[in-house]
Amino acid sequence: MTFSVLGLVLIASVAHAVWNLAAKSVTGKGFAFVLAYHGLSAILLAPLAIVIIATGGQSLNWGLVGAAALSAVFHIAYSVALQSGYDHAPLGVVYPTARGTGPVVTIIIAVAFLGERPTLAEAAGAFTVIAGIAVVTIRPRGGVGPTSSHGLRRGLAWGGLIGAFIASYTLWDDFAVNHVSDSPLLYFAVSEACVGLIMTAGAFALPGGREKRADLREILTSHKRALVTVAILSPLAYVLVLYAMQQAPVALVAPVRETSIIVGTLLAWWFFGERNVVLKLAGALIVVLGIGLIALG
Repeated sequence: MTFSVLGLVLIASVAHAVWNLAAKSVTGKGFAFVLAYHGLSAILLAPLAIVIIATGGQSLNWGLVGAAALSAVFHIAYSVALQSGYDHAPLGVVYPTARGTGPVVTIIIAVAFLGERPTLAEAAGAFTVIAGIAVVTIRPRGGVGPTSSHGLRRGLAWGGLIGAFIASYTLWDDFAVNHVSDSPLLYFAVSEACVGLIMTAGAFALPGGREKRADLREILTSHKRALVTVAILSPLAYVLVLYAMQQAPVALVAPVRETSIIVGTLLAWWFFGERNVVLKLAGALIVVLGIGLIALG
């Protein structure tokens, strides 16, 4: 992995952690908030997509639309599960567990089924990053407060589910940007449009649609700052990752992007009073070591 690709992924990691902090601030209205920020992202990305198509950078075809639609399904599952997890468990448990589970599954599948073969240094770095993430999730005996035993169990369960969705969209999107679309930006813009259309239909067709629409109106009036933050930083973070996956194996990109858990857990300590910051910083140092190994590889 080159230093330029590493830089893209690290910038994406910081943006990802910040938008998750904003998402955590909105509780009890998961479906509506996911619909709102994906919809706003789609609107913001639409002019860029039009320019790409108009200038011949990439044509819009049914193959691209189909791939983006499947990606949209994975991203909806991930986004809704993420908001639900934040409603039921601490950010400092859900976030690192989800981000840690995702690359483990991704690396296993990438090596077992996609034929990717990282160098020894890169593989050691990837698993060192994962070890650092594991340290961040440890709760010392006797711990109290937001990360109680009950909250820890719920956080691990939600994090594991979210991590499975992360692996799903990571592997599919890696395939899509390398075999279906030459433009990660256009691909993601179409995917966001599909998310908006699917979830809008769900707001009318699914049970509780009236409540979901009422929640959406409240999101648009009372949570504007969180909405705009997520709508801008979420696509920025992921488009950078898509470009990185065009230039480096997904088995390496996936664990490096999880450095966002370091920023995320520190923000959880700073803004939500979640504890064990010394242990989390120790995990951060292990993650930094892993990144160094990957860069050297």
